Amino acid sequence: MAIPQEYIAELIARNDVVEIISRNVQLKRRGRTYLGLCPFHNEKTPSFIVYPETQSFYCFGCGAGGDIVTFTKNINNLDYVESIKLLAGLVNMPMPNDNDNSGKIRSKVLAINKETARFFHKQLNSDAGKEARAYWRGRRLSDAIITKYGLGYAPDSFFELSNYLKSLGFTKEELIASAVVKESDKGNLYDVFRNRVMVPIFDLRGNVIAFGGRNLGDEKPKYINSAETIVYKKSKTLYALNMAKKINSKRYILCEGYMDVLAMHQAGFTTAIAGCGTALTQEQVKLISEYADEVVLCYDSDEAGQKAAKKAIEIFSYSPVRVSVLKLDGAKDPDEFIAKFGKDQFERVLNGANNAVEYELFNIKSKYDITTADGRVEYIKNAITVLAGKISPTQRDVYVGRLAQETDVDKKSIFLQLEYKIKQDNRFKQKQREKDLLRENVAGGININSFQGGQRTLGIVYAEQQLVTAILKNTQYYQLVKGKLSPTDFINPEMANVFGLISKKIEQGQNIDLAYLSQDLPENTIMLLGKIIAQNYDTGFQEQDVILNLEKIQKSVPVSASSADKSPQEIMDSLKKRGIIK
Repeated sequence: MAIPQEYIAELIARNDVVEIISRNVQLKRRGRTYLGLCPFHNEKTPSFIVYPETQSFYCFGCGAGGDIVTFTKNINNLDYVESIKLLAGLVNMPMPNDNDNSGKIRSKVLAINKETARFFHKQLNSDAGKEARAYWRGRRLSDAIITKYGLGYAPDSFFELSNYLKSLGFTKEELIASAVVKESDKGNLYDVFRNRVMVPIFDLRGNVIAFGGRNLGDEKPKYINSAETIVYKKSKTLYALNMAKKINSKRYILCEGYMDVLAMHQAGFTTAIAGCGTALTQEQVKLISEYADEVVLCYDSDEAGQKAAKKAIEIFSYSPVRVSVLKLDGAKDPDEFIAKFGKDQFERVLNGANNAVEYELFNIKSKYDITTADGRVEYIKNAITVLAGKISPTQRDVYVGRLAQETDVDKKSIFLQLEYKIKQDNRFKQKQREKDLLRENVAGGININSFQGGQRTLGIVYAEQQLVTAILKNTQYYQLVKGKLSPTDFINPEMANVFGLISKKIEQGQNIDLAYLSQDLPENTIMLLGKIIAQNYDTGFQEQDVILNLEKIQKSVPVSASSADKSPQEIMDSLKKRGIIK
């Protein structure tokens, strides 16, 4: 049974790899990943890692790896279709061509949310909403913006909304599933939001999926958001993205909250978006990357806001999106800045926003007294660590020149230190990865340890894996190799198969995440992909990386074109004849 791509996309969007795996493995958060004891082999020291950003897992102990479907298959001893059915059942999602009984609750929750949004908006325009109207107008929001974004008011009542929804025929079970009401210990329903101005949250299709509310009285906390439901996952949702994606602009403005977004949309900056009550997640960054080429971080100027900006820069560094950071002098947030200085000044600041490198260099410089020799040395040392990271040669040249001027140190001297640092980092990473591959003997089924020159052969196989991984992480890199490389150019038959499949899917406009590939690839290949994705989780591929790997593969084309029919010894002999190894 072939499962449609769009169905898998919806299934993956509704399921979360951490949540699914944590049903069987006790996971502990470790930075951007989760760590636990592998369920597929006995171990005392955790080596099983879950990667939320790529919705994948890998065990560095036994080599088990893959996507959410692979895990479900192996942990439950199911086939592919049965695994899809199990995952679909967990989120009440009907299988293709099945009766839609299991999806009715989802439709009901969306209907409840829609009616709730209408209820709140109507309440805003009633006598009871007088204070709420004054609040919205105090935020300088026009009636047009209030209507367009469906802003509202939740009355100061425990039962008004729930009674209204019951009068429309919704059942108790459906209302509880929507999370706009809760059940008391006595079994009675009561409203979650009371005496609050309300902001509906929409999905990309324009459906109301949740709400955010700010108090008008003394009730704590000041802000509350809907609990997660069958239609709402905070980590995968961005406020106002449904509006921003309609705009013909690839530059988005990422804010901390709804109020900042509304203020910016009111001022005409309609690509402003925000998270939904949580710190920025890998899933949100991936979603943003589907619509934006550049993101301007517009966080509050306080310490918490700056910490959030630094964390966001780190997460975005593993995506193809360019990042800059807005510095708002004279205001704590964009709403206040626009109110004090106007939208024209905000636009000037926006267009002059510091990119992520400038932001990091500025923060480093502020820690040292560069009027002293020690301060200049420490500033240069830490700045070089930043400049050796994921930036272009042109950027390095510009910033090294600026660094030289600031510290009165010769530019060539700084460049020598920088080049040494880059080579040192690259050497360490390359050797470490190749050592790991040699130790684990995973060179595409070729036992390279048995042959002289095996390290060079490994380099070609490694280049194949790196090129495929780069495309999996950023499909734009496919354009660099399109027409220049075919599956027959690969030494490793598994990578040849993967490259052929992802090329076909990209040409057809389909997704190439692991979950979309697992239907068409053998399980051992999915496990290999899980491994190389895990090994490259923190690798920020650039165009030059893809080109270098392409050139390395192209040099071995006469050999790899017939490698599928050769034994490991024959492949090694062919490589020796061509001078690729000695």
